[in-house]
Amino acid sequence: MGHLKVATFASGRGSNILSIIDAIKRGELSCQVVLVVSDKLDSGALKLAEENDIPAFFIDQQQFDSPDAFDLVLLNALEEAGTELIALAGYLKKIRPAIIQSYRNRILNIHPSLLPAFGGKGMYGMKVHKAVLDYGCKVTGATIHLVDDQYDSGAPLLQESVAVLAGDSHETLAQRVLKVEHALYPRALQAFAEKRIEIHGRQVCIKPANIQ
Repeated sequence: MGHLKVATFASGRGSNILSIIDAIKRGELSCQVVLVVSDKLDSGALKLAEENDIPAFFIDQQQFDSPDAFDLVLLNALEEAGTELIALAGYLKKIRPAIIQSYRNRILNIHPSLLPAFGGKGMYGMKVHKAVLDYGCKVTGATIHLVDDQYDSGAPLLQESVAVLAGDSHETLAQRVLKVEHALYPRALQAFAEKRIEIHGRQVCIKPANIQ
């Protein structure tokens, strides 16, 4: 079985990308990160790519005269890298329809809450954890979902809960949720690598690892 070729997208430090790279190095993940894409030239994600000898690609829509031109350059870069699946890891731009169409049901995102709670436009990073605490939630968590044309609205693939503790700040809560994120992403990618994913509309089934 060949390794699944994954392109990762991030706007920030890329800690979820690092969790994927580390899982590959430990032999727990049958994937190859073939490209790291970022819309921020100074992002930690691009530095991670350089440190791990992974092709890095900076691209921002403001560089282009039209959205179509942006789509063409990005799709060409993904194709040249041999991309089979896209993993969004803290990428703050909405994915363009042309990309979604080309990689239908092959784009994943990770979100730091139990969607559909605390999702949607503008809900990312510490804003999510602050909203969870402000609402008084006793439980939060992380969700990996398929990406469609709306923010955080694609079918969920994996979810795991995290208790909200008395005295939590959004920083302490974020740290615990992030640990769950780092465990979930390699699991989701390995399920794709082993072709254990069945998608029927919004129903996503992950077959057990011992069933091929």
